[in-house]
Formats: sequence, C-alpha cells, structure tokens
Amino acid sequence: MTNKMLPPSGPGRPKDPTKRQAILEAAKTLFLRHGYDGSSMDAIAAEAGVSKLTVYSHFTDKETLFSAAVQAKCQDQLPELLFELVEGASIESQLLNIARGFHALVNSRESVELHRIMISLAAQDSKLSKMFYEAGPQQVLSEMAHLLEQADRAGKLRIASPYGAADQFLSLIKGIDNFRLLIGCADALEGEAAERHVRDAVGMFMRAYRPD
Repeated sequence: MTNKMLPPSGPGRPKDPTKRQAILEAAKTLFLRHGYDGSSMDAIAAEAGVSKLTVYSHFTDKETLFSAAVQAKCQDQLPELLFELVEGASIESQLLNIARGFHALVNSRESVELHRIMISLAAQDSKLSKMFYEAGPQQVLSEMAHLLEQADRAGKLRIASPYGAADQFLSLIKGIDNFRLLIGCADALEGEAAERHVRDAVGMFMRAYRPD
C-alpha cells in the first residue's frame, strides 16, 4: 500500500517519524473508541503526547489523518512488498502469504470495529465512506490486481482480467465467516481452522487460473 493518494505534508523541517507514528496510533485508538465525529484533533494530539500544531504539521486535516490511519493498518498486515512477484518463487506460496495476511487483517478487532463504524455512517457521510474505501479496500484490491497482472505476464497464471480475479481472490479469503463476524454472530476463525480456510481458498483460485 502506498501513500501516493495522500497530500504531502508541506515544506519545512523534516518531520519526526516517531511523532508521526504516535499520532497514527492515537488516531486509530480514538477513531475506534469514539468514532470519527467523536475524535477531535485536540484529543488525538493529547493521546499522542504532542501538540495540535504537530498533528497538523504531519496531517493537514482530520480527513487526511483518517485516511492515513486506515492505510497504516493495512500496511501493518500487508506490506507492499508482498504484492511484488518474487522471481523463482512459487506463485501459490506467495498467494498463501497474502491470503494469511489479508485474512488476519479483515478479521482483526480493529478492522471489524472500523467496518462497523463505517456502516453506521453510511447514510450520513458518503464522502467519509469513499475515503475509507479508497484508503483501505481499494488499495489492497489494486495491489492484488498488480500482482496477478505480473503473474500472468510471467506465465505463472493465466488471467484475462487481473482486477476481476483480484476481487474474486479477496472475496474467497473473506468468505461468509467474515460477514458473520461483522454482525456479531460468530468469532473469527483462528489457528488450524483459519489455515484450512485460507488453503482451500487459494487452492480453488489456483485451479481456476493455473496456466496448464
């Protein structure tokens, strides 16, 4: 996941990465605890142990900070390098690594709570919903499509529509269990059950797109 959709922080002295990380962690904590509207920049600054001016020097406004917090959560679980084709490596093993990371991401407490917040805001603020989608799900989908396009060119998979196949792959990994988790009628798959689900999904995907 890249940060190319976010505006630059502006000219001046180099920004302190430690403070930036503290602000992001504070933002993730408060957005999940109090929602978007209930989390002020003053409160985020206090939680991070920095001044409000420092928050604004790293992130121009609360919307930008929200997008960055969503991206940071995805980056923690799915580093960008996962989506670069590894020469000489099995595409199936690479897909398994991505699937494990994505499954852990969408079933994490933070992700579930954030999705519930966005669903509650769906009828109120379409702009915020769009920002959330572009900062998180859209970024993952685009990176996945990029990997599948590389795999097709390398002859490791045969895929006519990388974007459509990426959608199918991520949907297989989420499965119905993620929906049950979101609505509170089941716990997240863990351990052997999670690994079996991931392997079954990747196996199905490979059977559909294996070049032979």
